Amino acid sequence: MLAQYRRLFTRPGTVAFTLAGLLARLSMSMTGVSLVVLIAERRGSYALAGTVAAAGLVAVAIGMPLIGRLVDRFGQARVTVPAVLYNLVPLCGLLLCVRLGAPDWTLYLCWAAGSAVPNLGGMARARWAHLLRDAPDDRHLANSLEQALDELCFMTGPVLGMVLCTTVAPEAGMLAAGGVGAGGALLFAAQRRTEPPTADRPATTVAADRSPLRVPALRVLTLTFLSTGMVFGALDLTTVAYADALGNRPVAGGLLALVAAGSCVAGLVFGTLRPTGPAGARFLRGVAAMAGLLLLPLAAGLGGAGLALLGVALFAAGTGTAPTMVTGMTLIQELLPQRQLNEAMAIAVSGIMIGISTGSALAGALAEHAAPGAGYWIPAGAAALALLIALAGRRHLGVGPRPPGRTASEPTVSATR
Repeated sequence: MLAQYRRLFTRPGTVAFTLAGLLARLSMSMTGVSLVVLIAERRGSYALAGTVAAAGLVAVAIGMPLIGRLVDRFGQARVTVPAVLYNLVPLCGLLLCVRLGAPDWTLYLCWAAGSAVPNLGGMARARWAHLLRDAPDDRHLANSLEQALDELCFMTGPVLGMVLCTTVAPEAGMLAAGGVGAGGALLFAAQRRTEPPTADRPATTVAADRSPLRVPALRVLTLTFLSTGMVFGALDLTTVAYADALGNRPVAGGLLALVAAGSCVAGLVFGTLRPTGPAGARFLRGVAAMAGLLLLPLAAGLGGAGLALLGVALFAAGTGTAPTMVTGMTLIQELLPQRQLNEAMAIAVSGIMIGISTGSALAGALAEHAAPGAGYWIPAGAAALALLIALAGRRHLGVGPRPPGRTASEPTVSATR
C-alpha cells in the first residue's frame, strides 16, 4: 500500500504542498470542538455554541465559492495570502468578546465575519488534478490520499483542541487553531511550482462564465454533501454532549478521533483498489454503505452501551464516509473543466459546511431537551436523506437512464453550456 502512495511523491514539489496543506487543514479540525468547548465553558450553553458555529459555517459556505472563483481567475497564492491574513481579525474579535463577556450577538457577528476561508483541501486536489491530468488511476489514488489526510486531521485535531481547552484554557484551542491554520496556508501558497495555471481569458469572458451549479450532477452532489455535512455536524456535537452527560467530556475528542480514524483507514484502503464501473455507481454504493453504518452509533447511544462500545460503533461508522467523499470529488474533477475546478469543489465543500451548521444547531438544541443518546437520530436520518437524494439524481451521475434530450455520447458538462 505504501509503495503505491509513494509513487505520487516522485513528482517535484508534491511533498511540500501536501505537508503545508495538511498543517493548514489541521486547524479546521481543531476549530469545531474548540469553539463548542469555549462557548459552553464561558457561557454555559451548548445551544449557543451550536448556533454560533452554525452562523460561522453558513458565512463560510457563502464566501468559499466566491473565493474559489477568484482562485480560478487569479491563482491560489494571490488569493490565499490576503484571505488568511484577513481572517485572523474576526478570530481575535471572537476571543475578546467571549473573554470580556460581550453580548451574544457579538459572537455571531465576529464568527460570521470570518467568511473569506480558502478551500485548502480543494486547492490541493486541484493541484493533483493538474499534475495527474493524464493519469486517472493516480488521480484516484491522490484523491484517496487527500481524503485520508483530511481524516487524519480530524482524528488528531479534536483531541488536540480538547486537550488544550481543558488543560490550558478554554481559549487555547482557538488560539492554536488560528496560528497553525494561518502558518500552514501561507506555506501552501508559497509552493508556486505546483500551482495550477490560471485561465488566460479576458475579464469579459470570465464574467460571462456560467456557474458550475448549472451542471446537474454538481447540484446532486452538493445536496448529497449537504446531508453528509449534517452527519458530521450532528455527530460531533452529539458525541461531545453525550460524553459530558456521562461525566467524561475530555473523552469526547478521542471518540471523534475514532470516527476520523475509521474514515482514514477506509480512505487509504479504497485508494489502493482499482476503480471499476462508472464513478456514479460507486458513489451510490458509498452513500448506501454510509447510511447503513450510521445506524450503529444510534443503536449504541439509545441502548446505553457505554463509551467503549460507542467508540467501536463510531469507528465503524467512519469507514463509510471516505469512499463517498473520494468518489464524489472524483466525479467533480471528471465533470467540470479545469478553469472552474476550484469553484466547483468550493461549492461542494460549502454544501458540507451548510450541512455541518444545520446538524450542529439541531444537535445542540436536542442535547438540551432530550436524552443524550437521542441526538444520534440526526446523523442517521441525515445519511438516509443523502441516500435518497443520490438515488433521485442518479441519472445525472451517470447511473441508469440518461436525462431526456441527451445522447449517449454527450457529456454532462457540454449539456449545460
